[in-house]
Amino acid sequence: MQIGIISTGIYLPENYVTGAEIAQLAGIPEQVVEEKMGIRKKPVPGPGDHTCEMGIRAARIALEKANLDPMDIDLVIYIGEEYKEYPLWTAGIKLQEEVGARNAWAFDTALRCGTTVMALKLAKGMMLSDSAINTVLLAGGYRNGDFIDYQNPRTRFMYNLGAGGGAILLQKGHQENVLLETEVITDGSFSEDVVVVAGGTKNPISAENLERGLYQLDVLDPKGMKERLEQKSMANFLKVISRSVEKSGFSEKDISYVGMLHMKRSAHDFVLRELGLAEENSIYLEDYGHIGQIDQILSLELAEKAGKLKDGDVAVLVSAGIGYAWGATTIVWGKGVL
Repeated sequence: MQIGIISTGIYLPENYVTGAEIAQLAGIPEQVVEEKMGIRKKPVPGPGDHTCEMGIRAARIALEKANLDPMDIDLVIYIGEEYKEYPLWTAGIKLQEEVGARNAWAFDTALRCGTTVMALKLAKGMMLSDSAINTVLLAGGYRNGDFIDYQNPRTRFMYNLGAGGGAILLQKGHQENVLLETEVITDGSFSEDVVVVAGGTKNPISAENLERGLYQLDVLDPKGMKERLEQKSMANFLKVISRSVEKSGFSEKDISYVGMLHMKRSAHDFVLRELGLAEENSIYLEDYGHIGQIDQILSLELAEKAGKLKDGDVAVLVSAGIGYAWGATTIVWGKGVL
């Protein structure tokens, strides 16, 4: 039984910060931000752009595009960040209520910026194993840029964190945009390298911790993390892509489009080059930054609008998240191919 994507939705805040402004805040050259980090601008949240709320807005767009009655949804999976309107809260149930999916049940899932790719695997498995789950909404928002201190050089690789919401509608038996196989690698040696120090059980919120700025993202072992990532990161990107397409019955030479997360330009170009692909086989998100797990949905939408996807194209969505987790999902785009 095939599982197909019937629509996607993207919500982006109206407010942006430019690469020049980031450079000024961080005290580094504008050229470094725009060319090396690859950030010309990125969306930042306005007063009403809360995490789950942005997912709700994206979900409504996806539902409208699909002309789907929300009452036909069987399952809602929240794919947004844990940092949301309330600290202890099941956002998926709120999202379900707000979009009118009252025949569905809902839950939250998380793998940092790898959540969308992981959730596609999860949703497909649940749909194939449960005859009662035929239509699934995956939606959520992201605004982890709130945790970035531009004066902290240890978090420089996260200066690209932006804000936005995304949604995907999946349906059993849908013969278009067929979701195939997903590969995920996690490596626990990185599990405590990037954290928000204060706010958990180890280091509760206190006036002193807030004053010390411990409520922001930080890197506890920057030298060790850099050395370990250099050894593993690019290899794992390529490994999950290769395994995903092979499990789906294809090879790397069949790939037509790669929907990649935003990362520094040299890394993006390296992945394409290693796959034997050119710049036109992907979209570099320099005008959006890194909107976490929303990047893959955004890349798909931009590719479709730009005419980069045609019937039968093999598209691979690629993610990486702190922890560390790497993931890739293969999709055969278009109609009547499989």
